[in-house]
Amino acid sequence: MTFQIPNVQNCDLLVVGGGILGTFHAYHALRKGLKVALLEKDGMPQGATVRNFGQIVPSGMNAKWQPLGRRSLEIYQSIQQQFDISARRNGSIYLASDEDEMTLLEEMASMHQERGYSCELWTATHCMHHLGALRDEYCLGGLYYPEEITLEPTLAIHRILHHLQSRYGLVYRPNTPVLHLESTGQRVLAEDITGSRWAASQVIVCNGADFNYLFPQLFADAPLEMCKLHMMQTRSFQDIHLPGSILSGLTIRRYESFQECPSYAAVKSMEADSSLLKEFGIHILFKQALDGSLIIGDSHEYAPISERHLLDYQIDNQIQQAILTEAQKIIHLPDWTIERQWYGIYTQCTEGDIFEATVDDRIHIITGIGGKGMTASPGYSEQTLARIWN
Repeated sequence: MTFQIPNVQNCDLLVVGGGILGTFHAYHALRKGLKVALLEKDGMPQGATVRNFGQIVPSGMNAKWQPLGRRSLEIYQSIQQQFDISARRNGSIYLASDEDEMTLLEEMASMHQERGYSCELWTATHCMHHLGALRDEYCLGGLYYPEEITLEPTLAIHRILHHLQSRYGLVYRPNTPVLHLESTGQRVLAEDITGSRWAASQVIVCNGADFNYLFPQLFADAPLEMCKLHMMQTRSFQDIHLPGSILSGLTIRRYESFQECPSYAAVKSMEADSSLLKEFGIHILFKQALDGSLIIGDSHEYAPISERHLLDYQIDNQIQQAILTEAQKIIHLPDWTIERQWYGIYTQCTEGDIFEATVDDRIHIITGIGGKGMTASPGYSEQTLARIWN
């Protein structure tokens, strides 16, 4: 039973931040029957949650995080059965461009089959049949994950939030930055920018890449860094079908899961020490959106949160051209008209997988999940919510 404080909006759990991580903490709390309020600083979530591919790929995660990603697949699909959040089970495929990458795919297939995660090694011919626009000179073979899904990042979070409000009674307040949190023993009091006051048994702060409102000194000393990623989107193609998530040889050389392969260190040791691709952490991903356009990316530039200004606010044409040049080596399109360009910012922890801190026993800060957010947040938040509420 919620303890009532006069002239204050009372709830069991207050979540600060309406991105994918905050939203799924709210989801699991609501399913426990708790009264939940979620306060989002912007009119709608507009950070990394919407500035990504919408690829849900547990195959790219290490042994620690992959079970959480696999649980996330189940959660996304469970919601999709009740309410259309744009989730589609259309698989993921990694494409090898040389023998080293093919060796890594073979090793990965063996490891994932031992873990009971369904995957299939494909010949180049099979890959070409699956992806009609694939250039045959690029592909030696592929590794396919039939259980993985895609969703539309600009749609999914809004539909999930709508679902939580209409079905579970989530109290959702956009355009509502929280300015102050204070523990008062058995409760936490919060004040937002509108002057409204809130009281909750527990508060979870999922602030993403925003450090302007709460606990500035804590974040100044935290092991966190920012990552800026360049992406782009083509015009719509109605006669081209590229299902699921498409991940390239450069991705094989980058993702955490492949770092567990026996041959990974040897493969990386033979790479050039300096190149534009390496300098900006470029690897090539594709995903076709519902309208037939292709999302293409991405790159990685890093800076401590205290020096965020080093990442700049502009699109770097040199980086975008490098991404586009590599993409054109992998697939063939009638034209490469780019209709949209953008960058995303996410935060990652430099001394672990994710940043967690608890203030006065009842305020739980959870951020810095890095590039794992869309894939792992549903499963991870289920685990952390259970721990916090117990």
